[in-house]
Amino acid sequence: MSTELILVGVVVFFAILTQAISGSGLALIAMPLLVPVLGPLNAAALVSLIAVTTQLVMLARYHRALRVGGLWRLMLGSLAGIPIGVIALAQLDSRVILTVLGVLLVGYALYSLFAPPLPQIHNRNWGFGFGFVSGLLGGAYNTGGPPYVIYGVTQRWEAPAFKANLQVLLMVNSVTVVIAHLVAGHFTTPVLENYAIAFPMILAGAFTGFWLDRYIDEARFRKIVLVLLLIIGAKMLLS
Repeated sequence: MSTELILVGVVVFFAILTQAISGSGLALIAMPLLVPVLGPLNAAALVSLIAVTTQLVMLARYHRALRVGGLWRLMLGSLAGIPIGVIALAQLDSRVILTVLGVLLVGYALYSLFAPPLPQIHNRNWGFGFGFVSGLLGGAYNTGGPPYVIYGVTQRWEAPAFKANLQVLLMVNSVTVVIAHLVAGHFTTPVLENYAIAFPMILAGAFTGFWLDRYIDEARFRKIVLVLLLIIGAKMLLS
């Protein structure tokens, strides 16, 4: 097995483990680590397939906590933003993409670690804007999670509902992004070969995360992940 395939397997396992425990973080971890190895288009196409698979597994676990009533605004906003993001991905230089990912990682990590508690948003029409930004980031970088996470905090979603709602929202993004990559012809043989390696690691990471979820303090684990994202983002910017 080549070094590339081993690296893909390790990155996917850790990314899925994080998603299973905290409810998000898959693409924030996988994209910046896979782009330098696979290239922006191959990495984005691969992560979109991985994301859909992971979200199906997560929904199977948390479906009873799902509250879909107020999510349609976020979904509509994201559907408007995704095509723009996918088109931008194909046009941007890889150095620009890595820089944007670095800024996103550093900004999100610093915000999550040090920002004061957000006020509750009662006007749900804000969901259109949060969804649009998520669609842009999801289409270009598969990193549509942060806007949804921030919106969920402003809505005071409880932990099980937070994880379930997040998977539904991210799945709408991911399925749309997968369709866009399929139409654009981005699912090449190397992408599918990497997905074949990634698939068992998705299952291993998810079920390991579900098991550890009973014993790990989620808040402490999330802080560790955020510090790692901060280091990865800073390294990308400095490089």
